[in-house]
Amino acid sequence: MSSSSPVLEVRGLSAAWDGVPVFRDATFEVGDGEFFVLLGPNGSGKTTLLRCLAGLERPDRGTVLLDGVDVTKLPPHKRGIVLMFQDPALFPHRTVEENIAYAALLQHRPADEVAEEVGRWVELLHLSGFEDRRPDRLSGGELQRVALARTLAARPRLVLLDEPFASIDVELRAELRAEFRRVLRSSGTSAIHVTHDREEGLFLGDRVALLYDGIFHRPGRPSEVFGNPGTVRAARFLGYNVLAGPRGLEGVLPADLRTAPPGGDGRTVATVLVSGSVGRETHVVLRSEAGERLEMRCSGEAPPPGVRVPLTWDRSVPLVPD
Repeated sequence: MSSSSPVLEVRGLSAAWDGVPVFRDATFEVGDGEFFVLLGPNGSGKTTLLRCLAGLERPDRGTVLLDGVDVTKLPPHKRGIVLMFQDPALFPHRTVEENIAYAALLQHRPADEVAEEVGRWVELLHLSGFEDRRPDRLSGGELQRVALARTLAARPRLVLLDEPFASIDVELRAELRAEFRRVLRSSGTSAIHVTHDREEGLFLGDRVALLYDGIFHRPGRPSEVFGNPGTVRAARFLGYNVLAGPRGLEGVLPADLRTAPPGGDGRTVATVLVSGSVGRETHVVLRSEAGERLEMRCSGEAPPPGVRVPLTWDRSVPLVPD
């Protein structure tokens, strides 16, 4: 994050539905031009947090500051924060060009300035040749690019992205991730991106924070968050196996878990449930004697289902219970 004053400061934000907490005491900052990722499973409160930041929901307590100004009680249109949903929600009767220009024109900016703004985003998001098309003639990826162009043409101080790639075909997802990241960086716009896809979150974020069971975990660089999950629940969400080892509870990645050689020093025993090829590796799902579901990545042929195998590992991270 930049050493300059943060664009967004969130202090002790909490929200509940009908008395049931959705998230509690979220506290974090987003720097100028930073791409901040909020990572967590479905139902963890990510979208509700975004809606509170955008002013679409009222938090129970806490403060939201934008450029040092308390906007917690301001209506959405006065915040300088724009929320982009999974559904691009373009106007079906307007062309690409008209959709992009819409929010900018609502700001009563001169027509020639808006035209220049639209042209800039058309070029940056590779939409040249699509200006006169209507949304029903665009692919899913093209719709999302138009939605982002419309969002950025409004010159928001902060963009909130709510799983924008969730409905995009897998083959287009990686390209769009890189495209969004490139355009946001080139515009200098700060953004919060929420996703349940840990690979996506770790790939995109300058910093990443985890949110699950309504608990917000201290953000850090992706390598820090992944390399030191800290708690059992965080480790499981990030893809670690949780096992009892010499140091107590340990997080072991599937690639670091392996079967012990005959007569070797197996640290635990598990039963193979299913296995299958994933490219050059074999993915094995097991059940430990303690009932834990485990995953292992290995080369070569895996033991057949139903076989009990001793397991060991050389690398792990220490964990504490949640």
